[in-house]
Amino acid sequence: MTNKKYSEEQLIELIKYPLLTDKTTKLIEENQYSFAVSKKANKSLIKMAIEYIFQVKVKNINTSNQPDKKRRVGKFIGRKSSYKKAIVTLHDGNTINLFPEN
Repeated sequence: MTNKKYSEEQLIELIKYPLLTDKTTKLIEENQYSFAVSKKANKSLIKMAIEYIFQVKVKNINTSNQPDKKRRVGKFIGRKSSYKKAIVTLHDGNTINLFPEN
């Protein structure tokens, strides 16, 4: 772990939102969850944030930087911003409830 102390707000701001696609919902069955995280976050910070926010035990983290993508609307060309993706594997018996019951 890192020696620097991080506040609760800084840990919460590292995790932006969960990524919910067909592929990531299949990974949930294998106890793996995907999140978009801050570009500056490293694996140890992501582990601290996930364990603090969801009260679970993290086994492994894989990260990747997603590239920019061009998007076109009519004659206008723009860019879809890039982000960092983290795939978090949890220990057996730990789960994250991404779909809360109302």
